[in-house]
Amino acid sequence: MNNHVKKYTAITGASSGIGYATAIEFAKRNKNLILIARRESQLETLKQKIAELNPNLEIIIKICDLSQADNVFSLFKQLDSYYIETWINNAGFGHYGSVKDQDLDKIQSMLHLNIEALTILSTLYVHKYHHQSGTQIINISSRGGYTIVPNAVTYCATKFYVNAFTEGLAQELRQAKAKLTAKVLAPAATQTEFGQKANNVNEYDYNKSFSQYHTAEQMAGFLMALYDSDNIIGEISTKDFSFTLKDSILPYSGNAAENQKS
Repeated sequence: MNNHVKKYTAITGASSGIGYATAIEFAKRNKNLILIARRESQLETLKQKIAELNPNLEIIIKICDLSQADNVFSLFKQLDSYYIETWINNAGFGHYGSVKDQDLDKIQSMLHLNIEALTILSTLYVHKYHHQSGTQIINISSRGGYTIVPNAVTYCATKFYVNAFTEGLAQELRQAKAKLTAKVLAPAATQTEFGQKANNVNEYDYNKSFSQYHTAEQMAGFLMALYDSDNIIGEISTKDFSFTLKDSILPYSGNAAENQKS
């Protein structure tokens, strides 16, 4: 690839929370940005903030509801002319409540966004950038994707998928000696709009609900540490909320004798 080609970092779910804070961190590193979310006004506010921080950057805004599969494919096609050196799948939401009380419309949207959109975007990115040096895909998961949390069973299951998919993809890319790397960040409680959305409330007090939690800015800092590392996983401990970089948590059967592929 020509080193003079303009490069971009794409972030889904960039209008608030971890995605918003992560965009600020990449802007500090002089990275041109493609900001993707449903809420245009909040993306415009972020664009203005970044322009004040670093006026030399190019900031592209894409308004997209990624819970609709057709939108996922069309979004990636719209971005074909941009060289995206880092893709961050941050868009997603949670659900608190028992399975017997689940709102199936909300659950269906969560499954589409947390699993389907993430998988499609990851796959499209791998197809295009498999052989490109310095490229990364980072999927935002959850510590709830390694531990089943009461009253969040379906949400945790979506994040178990994200962890398994991303760890497996990362190992697959390593075995293929690909230039692209895949990584997963697994936050614990983080003060964002997540609590409101998961509980279907307008206000949510993290101080009442958690003895410890991180801010979105802290989590963005952890994401940058993962970005800078050669590790696959950035994990938050649910015991002391410490951050650890790891190469694997889930078992990976990489031996050809242990799988069915001929």
